[in-house]
Amino acid sequence: MSVLRTAALRSKRTLIAAGLAVAVAAGTGGWAAGSAQTAVTGPAPGAAAWRADHTLGRPLPDPATASPASVARFFASLTGAQRHALAARHPLTVGNLDGAPVPLRYEANSRALKAERNHQLTLAGDPAGTLQDHQQARKAAAHCAELLAPGRRILAFDPRGRGQVAEVHGEITTAQRVAVVVPGSDIDLGSFDRARDPYGTPTGMATSLRRQMTATAPHTRTAVIAWAGYTTPVGLGPDAATGRLAEAGAPRLARLLTGLAATGVPAPAVLCHSYGSVVCGLAVSQTGRGDIADLIVFASPGMRRDSVAELGTSARVWAARDASDWIGDVPNVEFLGLGHGEDPTDPAFGARRVPTERAEGHTGYLAPGTGSLRNFAAIALGRYGEVR
Repeated sequence: MSVLRTAALRSKRTLIAAGLAVAVAAGTGGWAAGSAQTAVTGPAPGAAAWRADHTLGRPLPDPATASPASVARFFASLTGAQRHALAARHPLTVGNLDGAPVPLRYEANSRALKAERNHQLTLAGDPAGTLQDHQQARKAAAHCAELLAPGRRILAFDPRGRGQVAEVHGEITTAQRVAVVVPGSDIDLGSFDRARDPYGTPTGMATSLRRQMTATAPHTRTAVIAWAGYTTPVGLGPDAATGRLAEAGAPRLARLLTGLAATGVPAPAVLCHSYGSVVCGLAVSQTGRGDIADLIVFASPGMRRDSVAELGTSARVWAARDASDWIGDVPNVEFLGLGHGEDPTDPAFGARRVPTERAEGHTGYLAPGTGSLRNFAAIALGRYGEVR
């Protein structure tokens, strides 16, 4: 009888929450405020030319199917000259190939960004284009130029769709402690770093986190990856309410994490903001045991999993949500494909709760001076006793 009663109560809560979800969407303009996105999947452009390259007298690892570990072994078998030649001939492939040596990826992505900048500048002057075409091309060229600034280390760049980027802050090849930032909605090449709402961007979050890690442990070598490697939802449309884009992005995140492990990078703390926590919830079970040290979800609408146990990860799982964050008003339910399930900050979920003193709103968790930033840095450094 108690089992039946529990099931009935759960069903009732689900129906109530589904009604609330509809009410929230209708009351905020909701789904009409967003636009459906086409997920970018598969290898970056140039994969066919890479597969057809037989200059080494043997097949190159297929970027669609080769594991990061096999990619790492392949590059370890090459001479320096052979590696650089491949990066020069196939910059988009090498630059996005998880398991390839990190410095070689920087080199390849510099080439890819220069080529894309020049391509966009050509489009900006194309007489066949419209004024809007020219404006968009100039903006894209400017974003590429920003990523080419001296000192920037671009780990991945894919010009397809709205553009995807990953950047390393610090020296990851010698780092003792590493973190990866996975952003939520409305992030792409154009919003990867911006002056407005900086701590809601991958660059702003990564910069702030690494600065705090350095202040907390000045003698520890650290690196933070700002990863915008999936197609994010735009606005509050159906994409933000479903797992479609997260399902497309999760394998890409998993490959990044297994690729870091394959190249000898210490297991990172992975910080997942907002919709990014949905991506993380689906990705972590696709990684190897020990590939992630800590999983931190904040401002999460849910992870499409009912508990820490269902995540299928050996990582410590942490969750944070500030009382000022509007995400707390979103019903935690998954119903007919809408919603993302249980609240990770609910004690029943099983995550360790992270205090968020002085955080403000949905994107203020990594702002300087906040308790959440200090605690996230402590977790990334493995100083768990300092989380309070």
